[in-house]
Amino acid sequence: MIKFSPRMDVYSSWFLRCFATLWVAMHLSGELQAQTQNYAQTGNPPDLGLGLLQEEPHDIVFFTQAAGGGWAKVFPLSFPGRTPPSNPTGTLRFEVIGIEGKEFVSKWSEIDRFDLWEIRLERETQERIAAGDFVGAYPFLSVLIRDYPTRPGLRELRCDYLYQDAVGRANRGEFESTLAMLEELRRYAPEYKQTTVLQAISRITDQLMKQLMDEKELDLAQQLLARLTKDYPGNTLDSIAKWETEFLGMAQEKRDQAIAARDAEDYRAARLLARESVYLKPDIEGGQELIRQIDTIYPLVNVGVLQSATDLDPTRLDNWGARRAGRLIYRTLFEIQGAGPEGGEYDFIFGVIETSPDRMHFDMLLKPNDVVPPLDKIQAFYLADVMANRAKPKSGVYSAPWASAVESIGLEGPQQVTFKLRRPHVLPICLLQIPVDGSWFGGEPKSPTGDYRRESVEDDLVRYVLSGEPKVATQPREIVEIRSASASDGVSALLQGRIDVLDQLFPADAVRLSKSKEIKVANYPLPTVHMLVPCSEHPFLAERTFRRALLYGINRNDILTGELLEGLESEGCRVLSGPFPAGLELNDPLGYAYDQSIEPRPYEPPLAQLLIAMNENQMKSEAERKKETMPSMTPIRLAYPPDNLSRVACEGIRTQWELLGLKVELVELEVGQTFPDREKNIADIVYVSAAVWEPVIDAGRLLGPEGLARCEDQLVGLGLRRLEEAKNWREVRDRLLDLHSIVHHELPVLPLWQMVDSYAYRRDLIGMGSDIVSLYQNADNWRLGQ
Repeated sequence: MIKFSPRMDVYSSWFLRCFATLWVAMHLSGELQAQTQNYAQTGNPPDLGLGLLQEEPHDIVFFTQAAGGGWAKVFPLSFPGRTPPSNPTGTLRFEVIGIEGKEFVSKWSEIDRFDLWEIRLERETQERIAAGDFVGAYPFLSVLIRDYPTRPGLRELRCDYLYQDAVGRANRGEFESTLAMLEELRRYAPEYKQTTVLQAISRITDQLMKQLMDEKELDLAQQLLARLTKDYPGNTLDSIAKWETEFLGMAQEKRDQAIAARDAEDYRAARLLARESVYLKPDIEGGQELIRQIDTIYPLVNVGVLQSATDLDPTRLDNWGARRAGRLIYRTLFEIQGAGPEGGEYDFIFGVIETSPDRMHFDMLLKPNDVVPPLDKIQAFYLADVMANRAKPKSGVYSAPWASAVESIGLEGPQQVTFKLRRPHVLPICLLQIPVDGSWFGGEPKSPTGDYRRESVEDDLVRYVLSGEPKVATQPREIVEIRSASASDGVSALLQGRIDVLDQLFPADAVRLSKSKEIKVANYPLPTVHMLVPCSEHPFLAERTFRRALLYGINRNDILTGELLEGLESEGCRVLSGPFPAGLELNDPLGYAYDQSIEPRPYEPPLAQLLIAMNENQMKSEAERKKETMPSMTPIRLAYPPDNLSRVACEGIRTQWELLGLKVELVELEVGQTFPDREKNIADIVYVSAAVWEPVIDAGRLLGPEGLARCEDQLVGLGLRRLEEAKNWREVRDRLLDLHSIVHHELPVLPLWQMVDSYAYRRDLIGMGSDIVSLYQNADNWRLGQ
């Protein structure tokens, strides 16, 4: 007989009492079914499956037929060690789940058996493992590990789970996850079926290596083999010995081919084959000696690029490839070296500059004995003629800012050119960033003045060869630019030794490469400003309200941090409110044109949609007033340069604009092109990465009527004119801040973000320098280490 506890002062069958209680509950709440799931007078508890884990932990007490039979879910019983006594006497007290505040008592002789909570969890786990349902088994096993970590047999159960799950994954061809499960098992319980587990790891790694090799993922295969060799010393895996032999054979074959190419004086092929040999087997006999020998005979540097150069102009504002390759071929009259406390710092390639204290005069002093050929051949009268032609409106090289700044040009002897200005100018030399070609020295127009000349263009490969005799034996005879389809391909090529330099990196790739002992990663000191520039007569883009809507419709922070930076913190990378660099840190002089008090417009899709509707109403009213037909809304054609970073950014922008109900078409520009030909009308707005490194002059190059934006806005034009008239740095800064405010309001361009770009190179390339503005800034000093 089961009774209430004596404190209740009532004795009766516990089932009778339970049903009496439930009868009252049924009439009060209608929850009879929910309550009766916690006990029954016959049968067994229902199989709840995963629903069991939604219940409170409980034990199940089964009663003998003599006591009336049935079962009840009770709160966990407090047995010593959670083990029922073997020969109990007396009574057992317990509380039934769902009947709050009532304690029941039963004689031990009336209890048939117990089903303890942890035993049920173990049984559910074992049954699912046996059935191959590892997804279903995992929640039960997790609860056991969490709540009963010291339970006997749990370690074996966990090992069985890991091993059987690995077997199932292997049968489905999921080799990567199989290896992860087996190695987790080996770390957790190295004694568990030790021989069997190691044999399984060996078979799986063999399959995985074969799969990677079939997929041409040599880099990943190398990494996997290196890890296995480190984690399983002494060749405890047969697969290690097999693939080390395989890689040795491939490396020996590449080495032999490299020797044959060297003997045939095909040094380009020999160089590549020798490096591939060492990458396959770093300690191959004679591998490093062969590389050094070939580099001594014919030094060559391979540069991985994301943007090939078709235009060779080191002064291009919007073309990364043109600036990079242009610097290799041509020198610039004044070359920027970095940012100083008052604007950029420049080198005069023919000598030195002297400026008067009142900033009304400056002189170019030629130093032919201090410069290298052909720069030593420059004549002062020719230099004066070039400067004068830039001030003549009818000449083909006319520069309006220079013409408005200079009053007279004179000669003071054979090696000095003097300039008188109309008004003080803070940095007149920034107006003279002019590419210098061979015609300056009596040669052919567009002939190179740098150490290298472009020899050939072959699909994604551009070859530059040394123009004259090498300065030293190890100076590269060739610099070969190889375009990578993606940033990840470039990283793999650098790690494998197929390229020596990578000119542009994603931040995540920079972090990855910085961990390699063979690679050096560095940042360029001057950031790039990324923006969208209208480039067609699209009637909607001509409206300021619509351009505001587009900017409010871009989650710039999400694209920058999530897509481009891949969640990493990168100092200096930030969303912008204007077209000028914000600097890399607080009070950075590089940010002298940026107004930090103007916050970037936030991402507000509802406001963007409202502005789109307002703009449509405004355009409709204007058309009705003029009795014209309102222009139709055609798809926005968003163009971008053919590089990975620009593509990722524009795909994100398109997705977010489409959420506003706009139709957007992406247009990938041709290789080497960063701005669409306006006459061909292939795009409406273009993604631009601009080198706005000297805002005092670059503001006009970007926003002026002849600049990238071809802006005709009166306020912007007024701001540019006032900037040209600034007489000192205080006025320059104040007027640039005013221009920032105007651009933020008028939006002739849509500012996006500032990026700090980086590059990487193999450490055996010497002479790269530090804080270089352009990759080839010190290319004439590059040497291959011996």
